[in-house]
Amino acid sequence: MTTAADRSHRHPGYWPSRWPVECGGNRRQKAASGRLDAASGTARTVTRRDGKWHVMVIERDPGQWYLGGTMPAFAGPPPHGWVERIDPDTLEPLASSPDLPCGEHVWCGAILAHANGSVMSVNGSYLHRLDPDDLSIIVERRLPADRSHNGLLALADGTLVTKDLRLEGQGGTTITRLDADTLELIGEPMVLPEGSMGRIAADTDADGDDLVYVPGTEHLWRLRVGADRLLLDDWKPRYRAAYDRVGLSWDACLSDGHCWIMDCGDILSVRRIHQTEPNGRFAAPPGRDLSWRLPAPWDGAQRLFRVSLDDPTDIMAIEPFGTPGGGIIAPPVHVPEAEMAVAWDSVNGGLAGISTVDGGLEVAWHLDIRASMQPIVFPESGELVINDFTADGSDDLVVVDVTTGELIDRTQTGSRVANGMFLTSGGERDVFYCSTLTVARIQWR
Repeated sequence: MTTAADRSHRHPGYWPSRWPVECGGNRRQKAASGRLDAASGTARTVTRRDGKWHVMVIERDPGQWYLGGTMPAFAGPPPHGWVERIDPDTLEPLASSPDLPCGEHVWCGAILAHANGSVMSVNGSYLHRLDPDDLSIIVERRLPADRSHNGLLALADGTLVTKDLRLEGQGGTTITRLDADTLELIGEPMVLPEGSMGRIAADTDADGDDLVYVPGTEHLWRLRVGADRLLLDDWKPRYRAAYDRVGLSWDACLSDGHCWIMDCGDILSVRRIHQTEPNGRFAAPPGRDLSWRLPAPWDGAQRLFRVSLDDPTDIMAIEPFGTPGGGIIAPPVHVPEAEMAVAWDSVNGGLAGISTVDGGLEVAWHLDIRASMQPIVFPESGELVINDFTADGSDDLVVVDVTTGELIDRTQTGSRVANGMFLTSGGERDVFYCSTLTVARIQWR
């Protein structure tokens, strides 16, 4: 079983940091070191509101925090990406990048702190290497696929890997590997047999070789990283048939020898954004047409899948809620220390703990909240932090006991917009929160 000690962030591709990349690491386990102990403290919130789409916060050196995102320019003037080095106490920028070209695509990209010292940013169809001090552009690269890209990871050999986003019927997804210093392509980009919506995950095998996991429209795909090319592995489990009345998978969580995903992800707002060219650009402001609260375009219930990383035929699934028309905009998490997976249904509401004791999947608890974003887990104290978009339009943060589902604490972020963005552990009993128009830091003292 994986433990907190096994989930060290000292990955050779990253700057030695507690949180150098989205989800805290390539396996996307979202696990923070230390304890939160929210019940023994009082939450203090610092909020900054502006006109930006905030995607994620990462750390480089201790106390050196970067905020990355894009502009929610679905109509009107062209969009661009941006990165800021921020003061963690005020959230105000200490340095800002120039406007970063994105090919006019509007979608949440990614940033990371690389082992070579640079801050990397992928946004739309562009990748940038930035100076960590003033965030000036060192290298700019237009990516081979002229579409939105989501997810950017450093592999153990230091190279970068990213992918474009394609829905069902939009052709095969392009996986691109690049040198982290020059941003030159390494080999030819790989085009998968299917589209892919969710972000990539990665791990190493017993020999230390890199493996990249990609959630496709019907299958999960695993790529082996060769010296100068990416190779399709024979691990290709099918989680969804084309005739299923459910949606596609978002990101995967690699934990305890399994790949964990949820389906029902290509809700109407996601389809509309990625069925336009450039992605997310409209002739007139789309307004409520991009709300994730719209009814799902299928009648299937939300499902959680557990897939063995050793045997692609060993697949288990559960419907934690059983409510027709389920939908999400973020992936699940598995906490091996608690033998518990956590899943949710954003469209209908509901958070669930699914026990994995003795190799099964069984609903252990339900909580009546409406979660939508990428959570954080504190395995040592058994706490999960996630959002709850309330009936009065407040996007709160809640702290939940992973084992029992008890609601430990609730605090307002100051945001009136919920989405599927990232939470980040600050390492000081604090959490950074990102959403459209609002970024916040919540600290328990």
